[in-house]
Amino acid sequence: MTLLTDLQEGILLITINRPEKMNALNKDVISDLSKVLDDAFVTDAVQSIILTGAGEKAFVAGADISEFTGLDAPAGSAIGQRGQDMVFSKIENAAKPIIAAVNGFALGGGCELAMSCHVRVASENAKFGQPEVNLGLIPGYGGTQRLTQLVGKGKAMELIMTADMIGAEEAKSLGLVNHVFPLASLLDEAKKMATKMNSKAPIAIAKSIALINQAANGDKDGFKNEIIEFGACFETEDMKEGVAAFMEKRKAHFKGI
Repeated sequence: MTLLTDLQEGILLITINRPEKMNALNKDVISDLSKVLDDAFVTDAVQSIILTGAGEKAFVAGADISEFTGLDAPAGSAIGQRGQDMVFSKIENAAKPIIAAVNGFALGGGCELAMSCHVRVASENAKFGQPEVNLGLIPGYGGTQRLTQLVGKGKAMELIMTADMIGAEEAKSLGLVNHVFPLASLLDEAKKMATKMNSKAPIAIAKSIALINQAANGDKDGFKNEIIEFGACFETEDMKEGVAAFMEKRKAHFKGI
């Protein structure tokens, strides 16, 4: 079983379960993760998702390099496209919050997987890096793009071209990670964040994710689209409930409609 799932109080915990392989991504993990995500997106009981790795050593230590041998250019491109379509872009564009709880090595495809999530929290022992140039490759799951968005051009150039690993605190200082916690409390802290997000208006959360992604991708219509979506919120029951709760000094109860 490449994945373990646990749904509690609106939070779906997905654990990549290949600890003997440092949770490396292979075809089976990509396929299984794609299916679990698809199911989660249409399941009302799932309000948010936390993605982590099994064990205490690795979140995801990279792609399964054994699957790369003997491939030509079209086959290599197909691997990258399949990963983007089935998992990485699917996570980034999800309408429900997805938090990466990075509990160890996040290298290559593992770093890219974490970067595709909306928020990243890391344990103190976490390590991040894009070591593909050591293999004569470049990042193939969005690493050149998302790392640049998160840490800036200069640092992305350095990290990718040197293949250096960085620790959790440096990752936080660069903006690659939102928070750093002791390993023992990492999942509890991720769940606290997810619980807070779950208490907000789901439609507003989904619109915010989409618009922030537009900004990160340099969409020239971002401001225009924000205004349109801001207006659209006024026609939701959630907006009416949120305003009423504010005026009545009580907690809002959102229904996602």
